[in-house]
Amino acid sequence: MAHRDGLSWTFTHAITRTPSDSVANGLRAVDAGNPSGEAFRAEHAAYVEALRAAGLTVDVLPPLEDYPDSCFVEDPAFCLPNGAILLRPGADSRKGEVSEIRSALEARFDRVVELPGTGHVDGGDVLMLDDEILIGLSARTDREGAMAFAMLLGDWGYNARVADTPEGVLHFKTACSTLGDGVILATQAMVDSGFFGDRKVVVVQEGEEYAANVIRVNDVVLVPEGYPKTLSAIEGAGFRTVVLPTHEARKVDGGLSCLSLRFALA
Repeated sequence: MAHRDGLSWTFTHAITRTPSDSVANGLRAVDAGNPSGEAFRAEHAAYVEALRAAGLTVDVLPPLEDYPDSCFVEDPAFCLPNGAILLRPGADSRKGEVSEIRSALEARFDRVVELPGTGHVDGGDVLMLDDEILIGLSARTDREGAMAFAMLLGDWGYNARVADTPEGVLHFKTACSTLGDGVILATQAMVDSGFFGDRKVVVVQEGEEYAANVIRVNDVVLVPEGYPKTLSAIEGAGFRTVVLPTHEARKVDGGLSCLSLRFALA
């Protein structure tokens, strides 16, 4: 696809979902204690306010107690200016989230389609850049799903590339983000992978790997609280930042990008 300036960071709308009390039962790779639904909702409210302050219209969906991880709306769907794609999460406990978010997407998009085939893709494994879309293989995204997704994106006019997520990384975007303007934020493991070629990369310092997951939203970069070296590196690269607490989300392997579907509508 041709370079589409701002595709990966210029947005008008977002969809989020309020965390439920059942988030205490959410999936996690390491047990760091159960998140508090009340505390998570306070952090989520600050997140929504930051999106609105950046100029977005934000749809806030109600909590789903039957789906502990459902506040991470990025995983069951993927949005582009010309439509939304319902994905197929790799964790069995999350598959029902797809039907739950369909109506919110149909309220905003004329075209909403399902991922073809039977493979799995989590939205957290999909990194959108201005000239290509990277799909990382992981424990949640298999090759069958990634290839079907790449073919669908190709039909829609986008270049997509399937990549191997480094070992020990839950989701591709756990370890990298786009800062926009051709700049990537990534952990050293991601840099060493060679996925990003000759693109400019801001490297996350050792010990602050969680901070690799940020989101550029129009003129600001939202950054998790508590990672001063990464914050300084992003600002040193010329980006304006807003720091947000993500302490509860981190307990269930969540980050800033997971908490919203961001897209631009004409």
